[in-house]
Amino acid sequence: MTFAALTGWGKCLPPAILSNEDLSTFLDTNDEWIVQRTGMKERRVSHVPGLMLSTVAAKRALACAGVKAEELDLILYGSCSFDEHVPNTASGLQVAIGAKNAAAMDVNTACTSFLYGMSTATAFIKSGAAKKVLVIGVEHISKFMDWQNRNVSVLFGDGAAAAVFEASDQEEGVIAERLHCFADARQSLRVRGKGASYANVGILYGDTRWDFDGQEIFKKAVTGMGEGSVEVLKKAGVTIDDVGVIVPHQANLRIIEAVVKRAGATMDKVHLTVAKYGNMSAATAPVALVEALEEGKVKPGSLVLIPAFGAGLTMSAHLIRWGGRTTPKEVSDAELPPCERSALDMVRELMALKEPHARSEAALMGARFVEAG
Repeated sequence: MTFAALTGWGKCLPPAILSNEDLSTFLDTNDEWIVQRTGMKERRVSHVPGLMLSTVAAKRALACAGVKAEELDLILYGSCSFDEHVPNTASGLQVAIGAKNAAAMDVNTACTSFLYGMSTATAFIKSGAAKKVLVIGVEHISKFMDWQNRNVSVLFGDGAAAAVFEASDQEEGVIAERLHCFADARQSLRVRGKGASYANVGILYGDTRWDFDGQEIFKKAVTGMGEGSVEVLKKAGVTIDDVGVIVPHQANLRIIEAVVKRAGATMDKVHLTVAKYGNMSAATAPVALVEALEEGKVKPGSLVLIPAFGAGLTMSAHLIRWGGRTTPKEVSDAELPPCERSALDMVRELMALKEPHARSEAALMGARFVEAG
């Protein structure tokens, strides 16, 4: 039987840090308010496009696996803040890393995009359609943020991570998974201003309004991630005590604590990044996984549990059996160009760019948008 082993990993975080104190200079908020509600202290703002973040992460992951870009059969680019929609951004990454033999596909399930990509990579490899697949989770969400809305602007940050999956005859990689979508609650997290429904109605591209029903999202996230975790453990015939480390999507510390409790675990098994990176949407879980590896929390042959949720409301839970290697085969010298502006300066520039353009409230709130189902 063929399995899809995770053999390479790499992350790329932009250097500019936006602190809670920075946010308080233009929002009615403070460090205590944000920490109490989210567990977040800071997040990153990128000075380069998402494609560049993903290129560095991808090169680091390929070096870690000892795989050349031209050996790849498929690139799966997970995001909800693509640099472009046509052509797809995955094709841009194919060019950037020289993966001339790879097919290239974008995946958008919001925060779960990397995890859905991981399931897709596993299916391609198990079916024999591919032998080596690169999966990306990347966001440049600061470009589309409604920075005047403190309910969302305190939550999100930019970043990228990548993983290489290879065919293996050993039982490793994803050994159990659960994908689901609470579509009846999809309206609880919507970014108005992106998409064809808002085109050609006098709205500046990137000038968005966010719908964010925190209570509904919390409820569905805890239910989905918690039940999904229990289900994949049952599928694999193991218990939570057999899991070495839990690497959850990091949208909110309270959500993580509730999910871990529902799964029957304790917080000492959880690798947390929420305080220093916030919610990087599709990049969150893979960045946390890379850091768990770097800090020695993932042991050879151990089980890693990754529950997640995203807009849609999509959810996922994956149980990974790690292989025998937890250190890179090689190290890439890929780096981002220097950043000469502070995160706060970049955010203020984004806000200023939108200021001269009067928002069409009717258009932003969906005058031409017809809710499906």
